[in-house]
Amino acid sequence: MLDHLYKKKISLFFLLFFCCASIHVSRAEILKTKMMQDTKSTSDSIYLIDDFSQSGQSVIGNRWQSFSDRVMGGVSRGSHGFEILEGRHCIRLRGDVSLENQGGFVQVALSLEKGRRPFDASQYRGIRVSTLGNGETYYIHLRTTQTGLPWQYYQAPFKTSSQWKDVEIPFDRFVAENIGRILDPSRLTRIAIVAAKKAFKADVAVARLEFYR
Repeated sequence: MLDHLYKKKISLFFLLFFCCASIHVSRAEILKTKMMQDTKSTSDSIYLIDDFSQSGQSVIGNRWQSFSDRVMGGVSRGSHGFEILEGRHCIRLRGDVSLENQGGFVQVALSLEKGRRPFDASQYRGIRVSTLGNGETYYIHLRTTQTGLPWQYYQAPFKTSSQWKDVEIPFDRFVAENIGRILDPSRLTRIAIVAAKKAFKADVAVARLEFYR
């Protein structure tokens, strides 16, 4: 009789042990699954264009290039470099924008194409830029497969300050310049950080550039 009771207690002990273990495993699996979903959700919510951790070459593999209105007879001067400002890797565009000779811009640009194919950003709402500057207004320019001429592009302004800040620019805020079509985010070919529209000393830094949902 005692032996029978002992065996029942042992069986009950192991039953409780395995139930508790199963509950612990289940909770661990649920937590793991939730963490994976949260990570996926975060990674899917943005598409990183560049965080400037690799000087010269963007995280998407293409290289940044700067140029000015001198390509069309203007006299503006500008250049870009890669620096660490207040602990953040960034690209910095500096120069003197002049309106002489019908000029008026300096910019640093990055191709978004991969194998000559445009980038499809139609699943995103717009562009988020982490920026620091001299208080002036600058612009993000976008080009697409539909902007065949040099003076055709889409632009949206962003204001800088002496402290890093994130600015979100929805695609519907981009205004067409010299082209009679609205922006098609599924056909992006180039993005640029631009100082333009007036004579001034340009000094703007960008630490992160990404598409956001």
